[in-house]
Amino acid sequence: MNTGNIAFVLICALLIFFMTPGLAFFYGGLVRKKNAVNTIMMTMFNIGTSIILWVILGFSLSFAPSDNGIIGDFRWLGLEGVSLTEGYTSDASVPNMVFAIFQMMFAVITPAIITGSVAGRIKFKSIFVFTVLWSLLVYCPLAHMVWATGGLLGEGGVGALDFAGGDVIHISSGISSLMLCILIGKRRDYHSAAYRVHNIPTVALGASILMFGWFGFNAGCAFEANGQAAHVIMTTAASAGAGTLSWMLCDIIKNKKPTLVGVCTGMIAGLVGITPGAGFVPVWAAIIIGFTTSPVCFLMISFGKRKFGFDDALDAFGCHGTGGIWGGILTGVFAISPLAGEGHGGLIEGNLSQFGAQITGVVISIAVAVIGTLVCYLITRILTGKLRVSDKDELLGLDITQHGESAYPSFNGLE
Repeated sequence: MNTGNIAFVLICALLIFFMTPGLAFFYGGLVRKKNAVNTIMMTMFNIGTSIILWVILGFSLSFAPSDNGIIGDFRWLGLEGVSLTEGYTSDASVPNMVFAIFQMMFAVITPAIITGSVAGRIKFKSIFVFTVLWSLLVYCPLAHMVWATGGLLGEGGVGALDFAGGDVIHISSGISSLMLCILIGKRRDYHSAAYRVHNIPTVALGASILMFGWFGFNAGCAFEANGQAAHVIMTTAASAGAGTLSWMLCDIIKNKKPTLVGVCTGMIAGLVGITPGAGFVPVWAAIIIGFTTSPVCFLMISFGKRKFGFDDALDAFGCHGTGGIWGGILTGVFAISPLAGEGHGGLIEGNLSQFGAQITGVVISIAVAVIGTLVCYLITRILTGKLRVSDKDELLGLDITQHGESAYPSFNGLE
């Protein structure tokens, strides 16, 4: 085992961890000030629950070997038997414990993404129970299917390419966000009120932290400090930059002026779009992916929500679900064999089978998220009662009614 590779992967894991507070700031700035604490809290508590779940059960369910290709067995409960010297696979460059630490950070941030879709209207105890169930019933099976040895969707199965989590993280959380916001229902004054972003600097801070962490998020999946990791950092940056510029263009076309919130959202959209293909596509293709992902997400957020009538409060589906699907499909277009491996080039190499594998991976990921979210919702409703807060609590704000705190106790500005 190379100590340089170990250090690199551990540093990337810490960068990913920093993304969860970044997401909290990003979401917290987007909501009304009366819901800022609650929105940040719904992201931050996942640090506690997801880490404990991962140590006790999650890593084993996600990555322990299995014959079914869907879920792991229980051999690594409590991380018992997870080696400090041997890798997850025979050719791994880091010990299995380092691999477990890195993957744990993905498991922390993924359920946190979902919380943005129902901001301002869900009971805290309900989102707590829901995300615990979701981590076990949706995230762990998908992680196993895509990334584990013998997984249904990975190498030896369908053969779908997902370098850093297009299927496992963004499609799963995005589709689950859509499902949950539909099941919970719209905010009480959704059609009559103008929802104003209450703290744009906080949004920009959160987005900046997210992009900073995203370099570790994607590059760490090389699991070596090598040329592939450098390539991934470049494709990640290129897609984020292209996504930022194309969203600005969309803002100017629609609203006649660029916005800082738009720049931040476009940057995130570009990062989401490149996640599944970061290690498999050339840099020039990353620019195309980022430049096209932003308009697709922009259309869903600006027109799709109104057309289809769902209230995805902070656009978790619009950005992560839509961007993850688009990025997964484009990976099947632009992947090249020197990067993705022999036989895994995309349509650009005339390989229709890999494009089909990408579509299959996207469809199965959507199906798992839809079914799993419905099951988690029903169980949560049995355990906690109605998931939605009362109209009175929603009007007063969830900071006070759910936590007895206020983000700005001495400030009487915008709601």
